[in-house]
Amino acid sequence: MDKKEAIFWSIALPGFGQLLNGRYIKGILFIFLEFLVNVQSHFNLAIMASFQGEIARAFQVIDYQWLMFYPCLYFFAMYDAFRDADIIKDRYIFLPFVFCAYFVTVGLMISPKVTFFGLSLGPVFLPMSFVIPGLIVGFTIRRIFLATQRET
Repeated sequence: MDKKEAIFWSIALPGFGQLLNGRYIKGILFIFLEFLVNVQSHFNLAIMASFQGEIARAFQVIDYQWLMFYPCLYFFAMYDAFRDADIIKDRYIFLPFVFCAYFVTVGLMISPKVTFFGLSLGPVFLPMSFVIPGLIVGFTIRRIFLATQRET
């Protein structure tokens, strides 16, 4: 199984990577949870409003109580599909996924307060931009752990 294929399917929809890996119960569970959180948080409405430039409407329709579950669900499903497809076991590969989930959640929490040059990126684009520092921190810490492990 190609781990890149599994992770790309998980990016498309949490649970698809598990289905590809033959983990049908987990896949169906992730798909169900994704639909539950997506519908309850009104995430698609917020995405549509954000892409139409109606950031104020995106803030109005979103339900933060539900959307706060989304980053952890999304990145755990990606990690799980990647791990199941991985032939070489890397004991610290979870770190980039964990830090992405953490940073995106923080981005979601601060999205109502943060503006750039007077413009708000909203509850969709600001959290998405926090994936980059999450990856940087996660891969950096992973590299430090791997280097420390080799030295001992």
